Amino acid sequence: MERISKHISYEEATHSNTATKRGITNSPIETQLNRMIDLAENVFEPCREEFKEPIYINSFFRSITLNSVIGGSSTSQHCAGEAFDIRMGYNSELTNKQLFYFIKDNLDFDQLIWEFGNDNEPKWIHVSYRKEQNRKQVLRAKRIDGKVRYNKFI
Repeated sequence: MERISKHISYEEATHSNTATKRGITNSPIETQLNRMIDLAENVFEPCREEFKEPIYINSFFRSITLNSVIGGSSTSQHCAGEAFDIRMGYNSELTNKQLFYFIKDNLDFDQLIWEFGNDNEPKWIHVSYRKEQNRKQVLRAKRIDGKVRYNKFI
C-alpha cells in the first residue's frame, strides 16, 4: 500500500525515528490499517480540505513494542490505528489552535487533546477516531511535577 488517504502516505503514517534507530517493526495489520484509513478520511482529509495547506503528522501508528519503548500509554489508540498527533507547519500563518477548534466544532472524534504548549497555542493536537461510539472527549495535557496530567478542556 502506498497511501492511507489522498494526503497521507503509508510511509508517513508508520514512520518513527525511534523504530528506525532501534530496529523495531512498525507495521499495522489489516484491522489497524482499516482504522487508520477511517481516521484519515474522517479527520485528516476534512482538515486538509478546510485549511488548504499541509498538516504535519508527528505520530500516527505505533506498534505495541514501539509504544512501550517511547513510554506511551498501554491503552494508546495509536496502537489500534485510531489516533494521530498533528500540527500546522512551523511557517504557516494558520495555528494549531485554529486546527484544534475546527476539529472540535466540526468533526466527529473520540478524543481531542490540546497537547502541552500554553493557553494560547497547543504544541500539537492529539486526535482519535472510532468508526462507532466516539466519546467527543476534549482534554488538555499539561506536565505537572514531571508527570503528564489530563484535564477536561474548558
